[in-house]
Amino acid sequence: MIQVITVDATAVNQIQAMAETSWPATYRGIISEAQIAYMMNLFYHPDALRRQIVELGHRFIMACDGEIPVGFAAYSPRTTPDDTTWRLHKIYIQPGQQGKGIGRHLVDYIAGQIIPLGATALELNVNRYNKAISFYEKLAFAITGEEDIDIGGGYFMNDYVMTKPLRPVSLN
Repeated sequence: MIQVITVDATAVNQIQAMAETSWPATYRGIISEAQIAYMMNLFYHPDALRRQIVELGHRFIMACDGEIPVGFAAYSPRTTPDDTTWRLHKIYIQPGQQGKGIGRHLVDYIAGQIIPLGATALELNVNRYNKAISFYEKLAFAITGEEDIDIGGGYFMNDYVMTKPLRPVSLN
């Protein structure tokens, strides 16, 4: 049975280890090996993960099958305090664990955490060639824009912005 736990900066090594297997498997064939290495260092180096948690306020969660971590996600409010749209910064499921409902479970968990805080939508960026687009569409995310983000080193993230409307859970 999958359990979702909230983690803090003490879990950066576990998050990095999961990213080292899930992230390259996701992007191989979409972006170059050099860009994968660059982005892994930029976003998944332990110092970068600590900064995301401690300074940027990203909330990290892990999906565990018993004691074994099988996926992770990070989310936060958008930059303005009165904005009711939240950002899903990352969600990755370990190879071999995909297709088992773990990603849906993580998104549902996040929605359950943020709807009571006034969230009306969950937004994410996804590479335009990532096969996960169809997964997000099954979860009611829709493409609402495109972005080309200069991440340095001569690299860009060529993304769709996808948004999922959130509805409060009825108590009836």
